Amino acid sequence: MIQIAEASTTGQNSFILRPPTEEDIPTLVELFNDCAEEEVGARPATAEEIRLEWEDPGFDVAASSRVAVDHNGVVVGHVAAYCSAPYVRNFVNVHVHPTRRGLGLGSLLTKWAEKQVGAFIERAPSDTRVTVEGGAVSTFTPAIEFLRDQHYTYVRTFYEMRIELHGPPSPPVWPSGITARSMIPNQEEEAVYRADVEAFRDHWGYVEQPFEEDFPRWLHYTRNHPHYDPNFYFLALDGNEIAGMSLCLPRDNEVPDMAWVNTVAVRRPWRRQGLALALLHHTFGECYRHGIYKVGLGVDASSLTGATRLYEKAGMQVFRRYDRYVKELRPGRDLSTQQVDS
Repeated sequence: MIQIAEASTTGQNSFILRPPTEEDIPTLVELFNDCAEEEVGARPATAEEIRLEWEDPGFDVAASSRVAVDHNGVVVGHVAAYCSAPYVRNFVNVHVHPTRRGLGLGSLLTKWAEKQVGAFIERAPSDTRVTVEGGAVSTFTPAIEFLRDQHYTYVRTFYEMRIELHGPPSPPVWPSGITARSMIPNQEEEAVYRADVEAFRDHWGYVEQPFEEDFPRWLHYTRNHPHYDPNFYFLALDGNEIAGMSLCLPRDNEVPDMAWVNTVAVRRPWRRQGLALALLHHTFGECYRHGIYKVGLGVDASSLTGATRLYEKAGMQVFRRYDRYVKELRPGRDLSTQQVDS
């Protein structure tokens, strides 16, 4: 364990950083929810989703995360560093309990995470740019100011959008030759994953990851998510080939009566034919048929493929904005998608 003393307005505050344990999960649920309530007025964190992350085959809890414990033994902070091959685009997530802000704990946790990320730099291709990213709700000034103070630079805004269905939605108009059905579980996961990856190569920030590492993680989050239902994994097929998909969870932690669309994707050969809009209408229709009248999703506000305009056309509206910030750890060739050829 690492003993750290930080100066504060009331004297010395000591924090111990240690790996989290199973016994910490109830406390972490409260910590995450206390932070979320301050930021967005909601309490979406659950023990199930914490365990889902900890059981990720590519995430080492002991090596990649820490809890901060005060002198009374109370968990008051948490940090996780997310690093995966090819280790050029890494992420950090920091939580400090609202009652412990301003004591230097956020800086301590962030520096720990950046050190962990730095340990992977040698694994990245030698000529590549290596970054670490963090984010915050656009309206939550303390987090935005903190990121700037830690020398992170704003790069992107992401929206959360939703629609409330007050009646049956418009039926989908499928392009010629396209049929739709749900994914067949235990048979089609790899095909869905590969089609998903192909489509998302045209999204800002995309970095190709090794199949042998990324697919098991995708499969883990798919099959083990507490709200997973393969009936809500909608596929658009051209013959036997996946042209596009809408991968949906029928329940959301923050808004339990809302479905959440994790992915809307159309592969390049089938774009500009109205397929994405048809997939959305199909998703709305299936949700409505199952008594779900709210549907939400996340999107890059400056989507390279025009997704934001598509969702607006489908009747969705922005209800929350998140800002993404980045710190460059090493300059070099950028492996991430920054633009799409027309």
